[in-house]
Amino acid sequence: MKTIFSVLALALCLAQLSMAQVDPRWKPNDPDRPLPPVIEPATASTQDAPGQPPSDAVVLFGGKDISQWAGEDGQAAKWKVADGYMEVVLHSGYIHTRQPFGDCQLHVEFAEPVPPVGESQDRGNSGVFLMGLYEVQVLDSYQNKTYADGQASAVYGQFPPQVNASRPPGQWQTYDIIFHRPRFDKDGKVLSPARETVLHNGVLVQDNVELSGPTAHHDRPPYKPTPDKLPLSLQDHGNPVRFRNIWIRELGEGQ
Repeated sequence: MKTIFSVLALALCLAQLSMAQVDPRWKPNDPDRPLPPVIEPATASTQDAPGQPPSDAVVLFGGKDISQWAGEDGQAAKWKVADGYMEVVLHSGYIHTRQPFGDCQLHVEFAEPVPPVGESQDRGNSGVFLMGLYEVQVLDSYQNKTYADGQASAVYGQFPPQVNASRPPGQWQTYDIIFHRPRFDKDGKVLSPARETVLHNGVLVQDNVELSGPTAHHDRPPYKPTPDKLPLSLQDHGNPVRFRNIWIRELGEGQ
C-alpha cells in the first residue's frame, strides 16, 4: 500500500511539474526580466459596428477586402461582400485563408439569417475550421433544437458547449477561440492532442478541451501527421450566414 501511495505521489508531482510554465532563468519580481511588448488592445463590437482588432493581429476580414481568402479551387473566394460583412453564397464552397496558421487566438463575428428557415442542422449552418480540420460549429441555436455536439459553439461531434449562449437570428455574435495544434514526433505519433478554448458571446463554453482528432459527421477520425500550420476555413453549408471582423493572433510556443 505504501508503495502505491508513493507512486501516486510521484505521479502527481510529475504532473504538476509538467504543467509549470515559470521560467527558471528569472527570480521572482526580477527588475531585469524583459517586459512584454506593448500593443493597442481590441475594442468591443456593438450590434451596429464591429470593434477594432488588437494592433498585433492579422486582419482576415475587415469589412471590404476578401483577398485574404480563396475558394476550394484556390481561386478568388466567391462569397458576397456588402455593408461590412461577407455572406455565404449557396454552392460556392468553403473558403480558406491564403495564409496558414497553427497555435492562435481567433476572433470571429457572425449573424444568422432572418427570418430563420429550417430546423435543426438546416438552420443557419456553417462552421469555423481551425487548420481546416477542427470545427467549431456555427448554427442558429436560438430556440432551435438539435443534437448537443452539433449546436452553436460545439466542437463538432466531440464536445457540446457548456451552455447555449446563442443570440436571436440577425444579431451579431462572437466567437473567441484559443487553439493549440496537435504535436507529433518524427514517426507521426501524437505527443499532445489539439486543444481548444471557446468563448461564445463572452461566455466560456469550451474550457481547454482535448480533441480526439479531426472533427467529422458521424465519425471519429484519428489524428494523422500534419504540417505545423494549415489554412483556416469557413464552411458553405447552404445557408446565407454572415461574417465580419475576423482577426487572428499567432501564438508562440508556451503561450
